[in-house]
Amino acid sequence: MTGSISDFRRQARAWLEANVPNGPAPTDGPEARAFVLSWQKRQALGEWAGIAWPKEVGGRGASVLEQIVWFEEYARARAPSPLDASFVGLNHAGPTLIACGSPEQKARHLPRILNGDDIWCQGFSEPGAGSDLASVKTRGRVEGDELIIDGQKIWSSYADIGDWQELLICTEPGARTSAALTWVICPMDAPGITVRPIKTMAGPRKYCEVFYDGVRIPLSNVVGGLNNGWATAMSTLAFERGTASLALMIGLTQRVEHLLAACPPGRAEMRARLARLRAEGASIRAMAYRFALDCADTVPDSSGSIVRLSFAEFSQRVSAAALDLYGIDAPEVVRPHGLGYDYLDAFSETIAGGAAEIQRNIIAERVLGLPKGPR
Repeated sequence: MTGSISDFRRQARAWLEANVPNGPAPTDGPEARAFVLSWQKRQALGEWAGIAWPKEVGGRGASVLEQIVWFEEYARARAPSPLDASFVGLNHAGPTLIACGSPEQKARHLPRILNGDDIWCQGFSEPGAGSDLASVKTRGRVEGDELIIDGQKIWSSYADIGDWQELLICTEPGARTSAALTWVICPMDAPGITVRPIKTMAGPRKYCEVFYDGVRIPLSNVVGGLNNGWATAMSTLAFERGTASLALMIGLTQRVEHLLAACPPGRAEMRARLARLRAEGASIRAMAYRFALDCADTVPDSSGSIVRLSFAEFSQRVSAAALDLYGIDAPEVVRPHGLGYDYLDAFSETIAGGAAEIQRNIIAERVLGLPKGPR
């Protein structure tokens, strides 16, 4: 892209101010699907869809610095959460297809992700294999030119409204993890699939259990090669630079500023607590920027777990401070999409995407070089 970063910022700000939908987004069900696809279509028409995707596959090809600016303006405009039902397609499935997909797979799926035609969900976690992919038990056996899949996945966000699933299955029982798994494109309307939404304590039913009973998927849906699913899944790391969650991080620091502005001068202890959160948020935000920029030309390393864990715990502290400031019965807390919803929803931050304990193990072993714990 030509022009300066300041020009890019002005363009992004002007477009967002003119196009961000009014009112809160629906949290689940068909209404959430319609809202997300509509917002994605609007971004595609404005040429802001898939800003990190290469231009040759229809994206904007933005640099990491431009991505940071985009998400700063995205948060400033209070645009819909980037972790909505479009997240998996834009930040996991799409990048994986870009890196490892066949020409036919790319041609079929990438335009539909960018243009807001399809929603993708993820099928990695299982009841006995959350953050440990080595324990995946959902099986896929080859029969002719098809895979026959049996098993169960859980915590598959938006699987009830998804069109496709990035599904990780075991196709070589007994092999070590890197040679046992296969990454496959699973149509969510395939016979034998049962989806059961899970209601969270915050209210929405955005997570799901997915059951597979003799589900037949053509081998042409395998991405990256049979029994090469581990490498295929890891290829997404070469694309993801830690920018996708920046809008959430920036939004949290903005919330702290709003809480400080709402806090009466007489509540000195609360003001001090919020001031500490302001400083903590600034440091985490700076760390996230540094991580993204350092990874601009390299595959991100395990230090991303420091950013992920810091953000997750910071989110919970900000939500708790908001409740303590306003009081549990305040209108700001109990209204739909209010601070009470944010407080309850924030509990998932230290579970989703790798539990806090897993993140700490990664930091200890891969960043600090400490001895590995018992397995």
